[in-house]
Amino acid sequence: MQPVDLALCLAVDVSASVDYDEFGLMIGGLAGAFRAPDIAGACAAGPRGAVGVAVLFWSGAQDVAVPWMRVGGVAEAGALADAIENAPRLPAPGATALGPGMAAGLALLGRFAGEASRLVLDVSGDGAHNQGRPPGPVRDIGVAAGVTINGLAVLNEEPDLLGHYEAEVIGGPGAFAMHCADYADFADAIRRKLRREIMGGMVA
Repeated sequence: MQPVDLALCLAVDVSASVDYDEFGLMIGGLAGAFRAPDIAGACAAGPRGAVGVAVLFWSGAQDVAVPWMRVGGVAEAGALADAIENAPRLPAPGATALGPGMAAGLALLGRFAGEASRLVLDVSGDGAHNQGRPPGPVRDIGVAAGVTINGLAVLNEEPDLLGHYEAEVIGGPGAFAMHCADYADFADAIRRKLRREIMGGMVA
């Protein structure tokens, strides 16, 4: 892949707490964000004119839903949106293994076949870690490797989840955590989050 301004791994919670309708809202929100002109334009606005994006689904296990794609404009952003919408829900619903999910996301960033000015892991979910490696030490490994880890906490199951993300998930230069009340608000939240990540934290 040609050099990009950003390699962005979207790590998405598909654990048992995410039901069929919520999964549809989440995937639809992600796809809709990349079809939005402001997000497609942001992807092409950097010095290298493109970002690399991959999508990872995680629960008690992890699966690459969309392999790395180069997004440098409206057509490529639309192709990514189509790939997101067509990705099957794998792995099967299981525990909220946030630490292992983050580790899989970092490994996917490590396999990015190109040069990126920035590396970002974007973690979204609706529950605190409850299985496997704790997220804090995984976060520290990622930060030491130069990755910025951001979070989007969906508060419909756990109203205090944002604090967990702030304490255990996010880290690195410019790291931030956002929240939304439920999956109905996910589309707006993920669009604002992506704009901030792609533009390098310069957008309020």
